[in-house]
Amino acid sequence: MATAMAIEEGKSRVHEGPEPDASDDTAHQISHDHWLQVSFVLTTGVNSAYVLGYAGSTMVPLGWVVGTVGFISAAAISLYANTLLARLHEVGGKRRIRYRDLADYIYGRKMYALTWALQYVNLFMINTGYIILAGQALKAIYVLYRNDDALKLPYCIAIAGFVCALFAFGIPHLSALKIWLGVSTFLGLIFIIAAFVMSLVNGISTPSRNYNIPGSRVSKIFSTVGAVASLVFAFNTGMLPEIQATIKPPVVKNMEKALRLQFTVGVLPLYAVTFIGYWAYGSSTSTYLLNSVKGPTWVKAVANIAAFFQTVIALHIFASPMYEYLDTKYGRGKRSAFSIDTISFRVFVRGGYLTINTFVAALLPFLGDFMTLTGALSVFPLTFVLANHMYLKARKNKLPASQKAWHWLNVVGFSCLAVASAIAGLRLIVVDSRTYHFFADL
Repeated sequence: MATAMAIEEGKSRVHEGPEPDASDDTAHQISHDHWLQVSFVLTTGVNSAYVLGYAGSTMVPLGWVVGTVGFISAAAISLYANTLLARLHEVGGKRRIRYRDLADYIYGRKMYALTWALQYVNLFMINTGYIILAGQALKAIYVLYRNDDALKLPYCIAIAGFVCALFAFGIPHLSALKIWLGVSTFLGLIFIIAAFVMSLVNGISTPSRNYNIPGSRVSKIFSTVGAVASLVFAFNTGMLPEIQATIKPPVVKNMEKALRLQFTVGVLPLYAVTFIGYWAYGSSTSTYLLNSVKGPTWVKAVANIAAFFQTVIALHIFASPMYEYLDTKYGRGKRSAFSIDTISFRVFVRGGYLTINTFVAALLPFLGDFMTLTGALSVFPLTFVLANHMYLKARKNKLPASQKAWHWLNVVGFSCLAVASAIAGLRLIVVDSRTYHFFADL
């Protein structure tokens, strides 16, 4: 239904006519990338090492029926919401290259600040989750060869944060990823195929599995709500205008191509590894699937190495809006990206930002909880609530009553889900903090 409405609304664009100008008040490149490169950016975000967590963090609390329907529905409604947002990119005859710029134009300055705050929380927590993932991959590699506690998870997280910072120093902006997106795709296929094959073999050799949803009645309710937040987290970036800013004209048409590729071919690896992982291990599936699989040590090591390096690349995508803000406001303008001054600036500023990320990741290494809370606090409001309401505001009286009612239903419904998911996410973090401790070695 949502996708059909998106196609129908495509007949009436927010802006028609000559290609609008974009603000040049940015230190990063805009209108530079082919739509296929942008689609690789989107699919890299969808099929990052986070996919290794969905079987345990989402399918286990939801079960087969709700989990399967939920993943398919979340993809459909996400495609719809992102398409709405993409069509707002040219509203007012000018490209809005940042989410907060779009909110500023439609609502005013107060919403500029609120949108930037929501997006900052979203991206900060996604980046924190990536560093946790990279740390878990390093710890998993160590455990394969050493049966001791000498290298603890917080140490692995610190190493991961340092490597992420080294990568950030050498990549000046999102468009500069280029070949790295191909590397990321190759690395992603390695750990996805390895996890899929080992899960399949394990599942065939262990026919008896338990798919009962664990926990008490109250914990099941909170876990279900939290898992719903993780569903929308799986498909959305919370930074679509910033990604769309890099695409070559015609920006709306090309962005729609990239989104269609993301939500068709791009989601298949995520579905494959999530469903096969849950099928193979049932309710005992780990929140990091490579900890559940049994197979040759070298295969598991290669898969974890691939997950580690792919995470380093994927983190840069979700950190790019913060980098763009810092480079534009405090950097040296459009000077050479590899001059001594600009490299020194990146080392100091990006290194500081990632140091904070790394500290939080080591302090609270509860990956599933971060996915839940991030979905509640920022992905729901940014991708669903604001996208639908901004479309209503931009179109004003040009929409029929049925479409207005549909958009308002989305605004109210996803607002309620955001509140419920935030409560569930906070509860999960409190419970896990009591069960483990700060700087836990999970």
